[in-house]
Amino acid sequence: MRNNIDNQIDELVGALSDPIIVMPGGWGDTLPDWIKSQITIERLVQDMKASKGEKMTATDAEACAYLYTAGLEAPMDSDWTRIYLYVAGKVVSRARDTEVPDDIKVDSLNDEQMRLLSDLKDWIYQRRVTARKDRRRVEKAQAKAEAEAKAPVQLGLRV
Repeated sequence: MRNNIDNQIDELVGALSDPIIVMPGGWGDTLPDWIKSQITIERLVQDMKASKGEKMTATDAEACAYLYTAGLEAPMDSDWTRIYLYVAGKVVSRARDTEVPDDIKVDSLNDEQMRLLSDLKDWIYQRRVTARKDRRRVEKAQAKAEAEAKAPVQLGLRV
């Protein structure tokens, strides 16, 4: 039971502080502020769903941010374009209370596109968890080094 509570707390902290995973290439700095806020909101909602038994995964907003930066880095094929328009439409309508124009609106994906989206969300989530663990490891090492540096010295030996 204790481990489950620790995991829920870890996920809650992660929802608020994990980095936003973007395609390498420098376009992450161009993410609009509204999507950054939406990512946090959707992460918190995802945490609540996971506490009720759903699989933990990245959110639509996180997938949208990643595909946004990927599309700026290189052209996407038709499947990824449809996936991007699908998640972007969902995220924009939730975050901005705006409808996507009919000429670019994608209401559904085929099974293969849904699998690709699911795989992307799983991959993004794993990258988030890895980044969180790496950050925690660095923080612990720094705290240990600081504590050792402040330790009293007696006869030239560290205690």
